[in-house]
Amino acid sequence: MTSEFDLDTSVPHSARLYNYWLGGKDNFAVDRAVGDAMIRAIPDLQYMAGENRKFVHRAARDLVDQEGIRQFLDIGTGIPTSPNLHEVAQRIAPQTRVVYVDNDPLVLVHARALMVSTAQGLSRCLAADLRKPRSILDDPVLLDTVDLSEPVGLTLMAILMLIADEDDPWGAVAELRDAMPSGSCLAITHPSADFNPAEMAAAVNAATGAGMTFVPRSKEAVAKFFGDWPLLEPGLVPVSAWRPDTSVSDARAAYYWAGVARKP
Repeated sequence: MTSEFDLDTSVPHSARLYNYWLGGKDNFAVDRAVGDAMIRAIPDLQYMAGENRKFVHRAARDLVDQEGIRQFLDIGTGIPTSPNLHEVAQRIAPQTRVVYVDNDPLVLVHARALMVSTAQGLSRCLAADLRKPRSILDDPVLLDTVDLSEPVGLTLMAILMLIADEDDPWGAVAELRDAMPSGSCLAITHPSADFNPAEMAAAVNAATGAGMTFVPRSKEAVAKFFGDWPLLEPGLVPVSAWRPDTSVSDARAAYYWAGVARKP
């Protein structure tokens, strides 16, 4: 008997694509083939993947340091690439607890082996699908690690584009938002055709031609994921422009919208 979480090396997976673009080795021929096709569509795609990763680090740092977050729910974790979210967070607050969620068995194997927490904190992983938010919220791993009466950092980094509109990703994110207490923060990155429609259309064709779901969305569509949570400064901006550590010559060179919002 198979399950939706069985490893299938015959079809590409987003986590392994990112691993390939970031220079990792935990990917298969099918991932590299699609990854190369998407690079031909968007020549700067590897740079963009790196900019997305830098945002993860900046957001984790600021949520801990400035917003007082001490527990995270990271959905769509991807294959570990150090420093990981919990490493960034625990450098500032060693007691930080993190639950990583993914639906790729390869990701979970690596995450459980490599994502070692500080003695004061926790780093745990669970297999679940964002399209079924209750499977995440009701999982004993989450409930044993995260106190849902205290603020949570909910992170959805480059994952929502893998859910088609007809599967209602906005509804799934709303269910997750509703389960978070006051003071929680939601961080999102999402690819968009707003920056270069022709290149993004070619990348979509490469991905969908290989059987993947890949849906870039407009700034307005991405903004809807935050619901009525107020965005932190500087708002919903190109990923490289969200609180950059160094000056950015062309923030629109990475085709992602990024933002962080806080629940009142």
